Amino acid sequence: MTMNGHHTVNIANSNRHPNDDDHHALPPSSDHDDDEQELVDPDDPFDITQTKNVSHDTLRRWRQAALVLNASRRFRYTLDLRKEEEKEQKKHLIRAHAQVIRAALLFRLAGERELVISTAVSPPTPVGDYDIGLEQLVSMSKDQNISALQQYGGIRGLSNLIKSNPDKGISGDDADLLKRKNAFGTNTYPRKKGRSFWRFLWEAWQDLTLIILIIAAAVSLALGIKTEGLAEGWYDGGSIAFAVLLVIVVTAVSDYRQSLQFQNLNAEKQNIQLEVIRGGRTIKISIFDIVVGDVIPLKIGDQVPADGVLITGHSLAIDESSMTGESKIVHKDHKTPFFMSGCKVADGVGVMLVTGVGINTEWGLLMASISEDTGEETPLQVRLNGVATFIGVVGLTVAVLVLAVLLGRYFSGHTKDIDGNVEFVAGKTSVSNAVDDVIKIFTIAVTIVVVAVPEGLPLAVTLTLAYSMRKMMADKALVRRLSACETMGSATTICSDKTGTLTLNQMTVVEAYVGSTKVYSPDDSSKLHPKALSLINEGIAQNTTGNVFVPKDGGETEVSGSPTEKAILKWAVKLGMDFDVIRSNSTVLHVFPFNSEKKRGGVALKLGDSGVHIHWKGAAEIVLGTCTQYLDSDGQLQSIEEEKGFFKDAIDDMAARSLRCVAIAYRSYELDKVPSSEQDLDQWSLPEHELVLLAIVGIKDPCRPGVKDAVKVCTDAGVKVRMVTGDNLQTAKAIALECGILASIEDAVEPNIIEGKKFRELSEKEREDIAKKITVMGRSSPNDKLLLVQALRKGGEVVAVTGDGTNDAPALHEADIGLSMGIQGTEVAKESSDIIILDDNFASVVKVVRWGRSVYANIQKFIQFQLTVNVAALVINVVAAITSGDVPLNAVQLLWVNLIMDTLGALALATEPPTDRLMHRSPVGRRFGLIGFLSKQFNIYGTLNTILISTKTSMHMYTWFLYLILVNV
Repeated sequence: MTMNGHHTVNIANSNRHPNDDDHHALPPSSDHDDDEQELVDPDDPFDITQTKNVSHDTLRRWRQAALVLNASRRFRYTLDLRKEEEKEQKKHLIRAHAQVIRAALLFRLAGERELVISTAVSPPTPVGDYDIGLEQLVSMSKDQNISALQQYGGIRGLSNLIKSNPDKGISGDDADLLKRKNAFGTNTYPRKKGRSFWRFLWEAWQDLTLIILIIAAAVSLALGIKTEGLAEGWYDGGSIAFAVLLVIVVTAVSDYRQSLQFQNLNAEKQNIQLEVIRGGRTIKISIFDIVVGDVIPLKIGDQVPADGVLITGHSLAIDESSMTGESKIVHKDHKTPFFMSGCKVADGVGVMLVTGVGINTEWGLLMASISEDTGEETPLQVRLNGVATFIGVVGLTVAVLVLAVLLGRYFSGHTKDIDGNVEFVAGKTSVSNAVDDVIKIFTIAVTIVVVAVPEGLPLAVTLTLAYSMRKMMADKALVRRLSACETMGSATTICSDKTGTLTLNQMTVVEAYVGSTKVYSPDDSSKLHPKALSLINEGIAQNTTGNVFVPKDGGETEVSGSPTEKAILKWAVKLGMDFDVIRSNSTVLHVFPFNSEKKRGGVALKLGDSGVHIHWKGAAEIVLGTCTQYLDSDGQLQSIEEEKGFFKDAIDDMAARSLRCVAIAYRSYELDKVPSSEQDLDQWSLPEHELVLLAIVGIKDPCRPGVKDAVKVCTDAGVKVRMVTGDNLQTAKAIALECGILASIEDAVEPNIIEGKKFRELSEKEREDIAKKITVMGRSSPNDKLLLVQALRKGGEVVAVTGDGTNDAPALHEADIGLSMGIQGTEVAKESSDIIILDDNFASVVKVVRWGRSVYANIQKFIQFQLTVNVAALVINVVAAITSGDVPLNAVQLLWVNLIMDTLGALALATEPPTDRLMHRSPVGRRFGLIGFLSKQFNIYGTLNTILISTKTSMHMYTWFLYLILVNV
């Protein structure tokens, strides 16, 4: 890596106050870019407090500002900008190739008649057990050839060719899966092999200072053997060579192990779990287990896992920017039915049939052609590189000074040997002896440079982050962005979702109001009028993204879907709902998928008698507001105006007992008012007024065990927990009190608790003023969450945010640390996040905070240890060189010190697990004072104490090396 000659390093900013107003880089769409620039010191290339979403130019700036003799070693754990640019170029080429093929195809088809097109497609050719071959399938998918699909008999005909069923999928037994993998391939792609150990060994000795030492050792060895003979003359040169070799091997082993850890983490990130339909049953499998013929339900936020064809879809829109490079949303219907692997579902719901997997897709080709770079910047890493550069310059100056003093004393005759004889006498000392002595002096100077330049500082950051990442996996947290571990240690507030994070996400209907009657035993259908029961079952069965599977052998009924959907479906099954029969009795005309902004979802059904029913389901008070009538206990329509107060009180009563309230409503509609064309139907807005209320259900979702303790740990650690939920404010308040987020009922007043609508209506200045006081936000939309994050960050807070929905992506992107949910989170949310909480548990979020603080604690120990030894070694040699003309620590001893300091020291001190004491301190702040810390705690006793406490497995190694040094000294 080329470095320019700018040597000035300003580390004053390392010592700023933790509460300085310093915001991270915002997304391009943010209005705060200009403000952000003002917070960064343009004269200090190492003043980078945020590496999330930062440009390559900013990262390049600090590299080019450093005077580094051993850049390849120093920067080996940071992002390789050149490789990143090459990767982007490869992506661009593959995307451009795909676009050219597609454009040429469209151009050709546009000039041909449909008759000619249809005759141009060759009939399907049977291959093996299937009636169509791999090449024909791949050609149809990649070329998005609608004519070929039509010739194969449409979606039904194609599914028959590959022995699948659009409704029930493939059988999914082992023999069937094996046949499909052999015939059509697997959903994997050849990964580029990671670097071998020998490559790391080669790279480890590409350090300029080590190369100089190897040359010096070789010359010293040759001169020693020449002057003193083989028996005695190999000591100095051989010892230096052995020490350098050991440093290289230890560095290579450390780097290689690090590389393997990152590879494992990357593989875990790519192992997406998704739902497929096999044998009529909805099951969850790994993305790598998908085969051609699989039927896959798609919903907003999902990643399209393979190439495929649309079976059914409603308002289905796909973001194809990952493949085309253009931020364009493409709507999918039976005119444009083809899916490209790797794209994201931007809106709507649908079902697809897989036609191409793995390397037979453009996404597979793209992923096979690029390798995942495991390097990444972190703010602490950048700042420590600044410190290392500064110390390196000091060390180089000291080395030059020692070299000049020793050479001056030597050639002026002031250097004496052990017997007191002058080593150099002009005209008498032989050239070979003089060269030998000069090489020894030069070797000492070079070794001082090796010891002085603390490559171990940035290395220690990476080691402790990688160690934390590995251990956090055991604590159910998958780190997607390395810097998030570090930033989490600075977090001052956590904005958490309620459902699934603070609660168990195990929902059950425990209370119901049907009409104006409270049903005390909600599972007892005998209390319900047949008309009301029929309409409730129809609405639940059709207005859902879940599924009910009844095994033919009479086994237990299986219900799938989101937790809320499952709770309502299970309730309906207990009421006697026959899911498959009800769905077959009507046809879905149009679907309005559940929307987190409107808090409801709807469906239009065409009945057997040509009537139309429109069913809605969603947040109780919102659906209630759109109702004008309700169905009473006799199945008669009644005006709701007189009973609205009763229903509102019922909702408040259930919400106060921490129940989630969902209302179910419907209305009749005339068929001739429904748009007849597919295009108009897709744009049709479902009528959402003049509804008839059918039922209000109360769903219990218990608090997670231990969440109250986790919240208390955060509070004691100075981290404020805020609940941001789409639920009713009363439900949110009840859960907040139960979890300990609200200390008492007296705290449950504005602005401590606030509705999202009220918050968003405030001015920007008012939002900033009120944001720090907010503890609970109910009925919030994803945009409300984003506004809260922005307001908190402007107030100087370091914000961690949890999110699971696609619409949470902006808030996850904007926050200092985005935490997505591994179970309920969509792929879009996960890709926008920094850490994935695998068990959706708030207690795991608190563990992440502990690990983040551990990073800082470990770095403190390592800096304290390294700089103490560093300064001691330099001062001893400089003072001795100037006063006596000799150095007490020779090249071999200094190399041992370097080995302990840089590599073994980093390994031992960087892998200290977190302690409970860390959670009794205040957050360290966005700009942690590295140098300020040293000024308070820089003492040899503290260093020895730190070593003794933090080294466990490495203790014997340290003792042995320290013993060797002391013996030699």
